[in-house]
Amino acid sequence: MILKLLIGIAVVYAGWLMWRGPGQPIRRMPVADTNADAELAAARALLGVDASADEGEIRAAYRRIAAAVHPDRGGSVELARRVNAARDLLIKRGPD
Repeated sequence: MILKLLIGIAVVYAGWLMWRGPGQPIRRMPVADTNADAELAAARALLGVDASADEGEIRAAYRRIAAAVHPDRGGSVELARRVNAARDLLIKRGPD
């Protein structure tokens, strides 16, 4: 029973490969990069800037929030990391 099932699957797969043609890559549907858009939106929300904010506005918002959440002033280390990452993402530079 199981052997017949495996042979049947192999025959169907071989037929599909022949139908697809030799050397033809499997085409996949393009997927929108919604994860990157969501990260940008989250970074903007964390810093409190809108999508049209320039680098100066981003830096000003970062300084204001970073001063408030700095660990030396009673803030969280994790929140400070997230604020730094948001600034780096919006200014398009890697982490230092």
